[in-house]
Amino acid sequence: MTTETPQWFKSSYSDTGGNCVEVATNLAASRGVVPVRDSKVSDGSALAVSVSAFAAFVGSVKDDALGA
Repeated sequence: MTTETPQWFKSSYSDTGGNCVEVATNLAASRGVVPVRDSKVSDGSALAVSVSAFAAFVGSVKDDALGA
């Protein structure tokens, strides 16, 4: 069992409007997940996203393929 704790960060592209998420990529190798949380609720729960799902999401954002 690992005792690693998430090392949270948010993108430098985030604005100061407060609608940001934070991720903890340091757990990807050891646990196979990328935790994601609301930056305004640092003591709240986090969503554990699989590494492959997170990579697919980031790829879709980079390719502008989400249809936003």
